[in-house]
Amino acid sequence: MREDFHGLPCWYELTTPDPARDGAFYSAVLGWDWDHSPMEGMDYAVARMNGAMVAGMMAPPDPGIPPNWLIYFAISDCDATVSAMVADGAMLLMPPADIPGTGRFAVLTDPQGAAFALLQPLPGGAGAAFDQTRAGHGNWHELTTPDPVAAVAFYARHLGLGEVQAMDMGPMGHYHILGCGDRQIGGAMRAPVPDVPPFWMPYFGVDGVEAALARLTAAGGSVQHGPADVPGGAVIVQARDPRGAWFAVVGPR
Repeated sequence: MREDFHGLPCWYELTTPDPARDGAFYSAVLGWDWDHSPMEGMDYAVARMNGAMVAGMMAPPDPGIPPNWLIYFAISDCDATVSAMVADGAMLLMPPADIPGTGRFAVLTDPQGAAFALLQPLPGGAGAAFDQTRAGHGNWHELTTPDPVAAVAFYARHLGLGEVQAMDMGPMGHYHILGCGDRQIGGAMRAPVPDVPPFWMPYFGVDGVEAALARLTAAGGSVQHGPADVPGGAVIVQARDPRGAWFAVVGPR
């Protein structure tokens, strides 16, 4: 029997060469407070929104790793899920390991090359990072990939994260709405230009997109798309932070 949390996003992790400056950037844009949670061999920072832990941040373990956001998906059995995914074409970047007080995690790329992470939380530890009703929390998750149909099938097999609707976007193909259980949590689409590598982009909720946009640009971020209206009455802005990591905000105008 699947656990209620299996397949749901549960954590967001920023890798950046300048944690202090990027921490200040996201505090300005999203209202996050940061505290340090040192781990063996690294200085790890945790972002909180009104006391709830919503994201983590660290310097890259390898200087060749570009700034990026990594999305974690909760699973009921880390080792079994990793084995099944690797047998199905995924590449293992970091094998299953325990995080004291948190759970067991692994990092992979899907068969199309997009990086993601898995977390088997300790009992009662799925967390509150993903909450579509609260500003400053994860709200939506968008996969850009050269083969959306194959990618969606992969996540459906292993996470129960399957297509619930396909929206025709004309020359860009279809936007595949992804659902986990009875919740719509993200989408998958083909890259608008061929040189965009496969990646997952997190959308964070805000109380007002235009105000967040003003804070974003004032703090040194760059807008890549939007503001744009999306189905359901929300507005989005896709952006890059001062170090180049992609993210987006979503909420009322």
